[in-house]
Amino acid sequence: MRASGTLLAAALGLATGLASAQTAALAGRMGERALLVLDGQPHMLAAGQSVANLRFIRWQNDSAVVERDGVQTVLRLGASPSRVAGAAAASGGREIVIASGPGGHFITGGSINGRSVRFMVDTGATVLALGREEAQRLGLDLSTARTAFSETANGTVQVQMINLTRVRVGDVEVANVAAMVVPAALPYVLLGNSFLTRFQMRRENDVMRLEQR
Repeated sequence: MRASGTLLAAALGLATGLASAQTAALAGRMGERALLVLDGQPHMLAAGQSVANLRFIRWQNDSAVVERDGVQTVLRLGASPSRVAGAAAASGGREIVIASGPGGHFITGGSINGRSVRFMVDTGATVLALGREEAQRLGLDLSTARTAFSETANGTVQVQMINLTRVRVGDVEVANVAAMVVPAALPYVLLGNSFLTRFQMRRENDVMRLEQR
């Protein structure tokens, strides 16, 4: 088994083509607050504040990162209004679209067994991987886990192998996903090949598309 040993913070997940969507645009910046125009109505928000199910997360240079239903979108100053992800996908829940953030990493929201998590796509990881603390937070049963060993950038570590009942990214859910729990804390859940191989993967510039097989 392989799991990435180096994780970089900062990024965003972008979902498009959604049937239930708002239109949002970044109209200006006042100090650390963002002037957002949602469905034609202006709103001034500080980081962490929400309006109409849309939350302003943070600034990314001169762009605003916002989140709706666990999916993040970047709004660029002066750009045309964007459609912001809703709960129902027009594709019928068969496609995941993620934009890369700084460093080229693909990070997005989702859930494991119905509990919210943050994923980072890792094509070098054999299976989905998460830290022990995260597994405990999610209430995963490790009592029947199988012990194995994984090669990481920090050497060989003992891990616990389990199967996850449900893994959801955006509006796409996959059942019975193999995963390993590592002793070290990880800033993200690594979305490895036990999940990714269920999809046809395409990369178009800075956008990754995962279409369910």
